[in-house]
Amino acid sequence: MVALTGLLPASMNESPQLRALRTEVREFLDEEFATGAIAPSIDCWMTGWDDAFSRRLADRGWLGITTPTEYGGRGGTFLERFVVTEELLAAGAPVAAHWIADRQIGPSLLKFGTDEQKQRFLPEIAAGRCFFGIGMSEPDSGSDLASVSTRAERTDGGWLITGAKVWTTWAHRSDYFIALVRTEPRDETRRHAGLSQFIVDLKADGVDIRPIVSMGGHHHFNEVFLDQVFVPDEMVFGQIGDGWHQVTSELAFERSGPERFLSPFPLYAALLDHAADTDLAVGRSAARFFALHQLSLGIAGALQRGDAVDTSAALYKVIGTLNEGEVVDQAALLADPSANELIEKVNGGLLQRPGFTLRGGTVEVLTGVVARGLGLR
Repeated sequence: MVALTGLLPASMNESPQLRALRTEVREFLDEEFATGAIAPSIDCWMTGWDDAFSRRLADRGWLGITTPTEYGGRGGTFLERFVVTEELLAAGAPVAAHWIADRQIGPSLLKFGTDEQKQRFLPEIAAGRCFFGIGMSEPDSGSDLASVSTRAERTDGGWLITGAKVWTTWAHRSDYFIALVRTEPRDETRRHAGLSQFIVDLKADGVDIRPIVSMGGHHHFNEVFLDQVFVPDEMVFGQIGDGWHQVTSELAFERSGPERFLSPFPLYAALLDHAADTDLAVGRSAARFFALHQLSLGIAGALQRGDAVDTSAALYKVIGTLNEGEVVDQAALLADPSANELIEKVNGGLLQRPGFTLRGGTVEVLTGVVARGLGLR
């Protein structure tokens, strides 16, 4: 199989420390694959749940990389995290168990969480022992998060939450999710006001998790129904009424990582083993992979500097989503029907393809985000 680094110019500007880290991750993965401990998959960060593998990564310090050491993390940089996650995704390693907690919950806790919440959750996330889902989308809201109707009402010592969330990845195997809910009645003149976030125990009374089975027969999506679920005051996330600001900050982490262009990379790598060297379509994809690598790397650098990345992350996610779909379509057209292993990956890519544009915001919604960010509307 072609490694991701085979597509990156040897002269790319990466420090010796980062190159050494890439090599270490690659050697670890080679051993994991060789022993049969793991198997590669398409869209591995969405479909590949393996909590034992997540703990092996944690043992090497590869979870919670940007989390400070006082909270159980590595105290490393966003560029180190970028290198590790890029290699894991390119190989198709089963990273779904820890993915959401490590990608966006940890950084959001550092930014908005109380010290009690940081002490409670961050070391467990970094150890691969605590898994989170995302409670944003709702059945009647689509990508319009401002229209959420799940509500929280004040009660003694906390809040009672009632409503429904949908497309909640791995909720049935996660410990918690952070839910975006209404704490004030909706005001159509101020649609983003009155929203707050809560850390919800997915094993609590009143939580009903129902599976959404994909057309390929896989279960990683869920509907989560909340019926008067009690959340104590210490599990309020951030500030009451500041939910919109918080969730848009969180979405920058969700939209900017290398998963937005590497989900189909194991399929592309398998296609390279069978395609002609002169195939222009395959070459164009190689160029796009490198360009998207550079874009995502640039956003990782901006996160390290503390710069705002909302608009650039949305733009990058649009480009990455379009490329993901083109790679799958291309492989389906070029694959030799007699190449069984390649056809198996093509089928996996075709099954996952419809979800590429939905998660993290549709192309249409994100185009609007970009336009507003650039002052064009």
